[in-house]
Amino acid sequence: MKKTKPRIFDELKASLEDSIAFSQGKLSLVTTTMPTPPPEREPTQIADLRHSLCMSQAVFAAVINVSPKTVQSWEQGVRKPSQAALRMLEVIDEDPGIVKIIMTPKPKPTLRPCAGFTEPVR
Repeated sequence: MKKTKPRIFDELKASLEDSIAFSQGKLSLVTTTMPTPPPEREPTQIADLRHSLCMSQAVFAAVINVSPKTVQSWEQGVRKPSQAALRMLEVIDEDPGIVKIIMTPKPKPTLRPCAGFTEPVR
């Protein structure tokens, strides 16, 4: 049996039914806690993390998707990492194995022609 994608009307209808059930107290919403902001990092902490991974500034920068100049300025205390960069540093610090996943080349997907496709769509 082939599963079909729900139509937008069906999705809207289900959402409205959930909304009505919630307002009548028949449905409760799951409450999740928000993560705390990532911790600030001192320049020496950033350099220590990079050294613990045995990486140059250029390689470390590529892993966290910033320029080598950015890593250099963090380590010299000229600039501070953004919140997104701090989160990435936190993740790497907590699980250095994540770097192996980032550094492992991914196979390129092979493109297959669509069945019955003969002309470009305009």
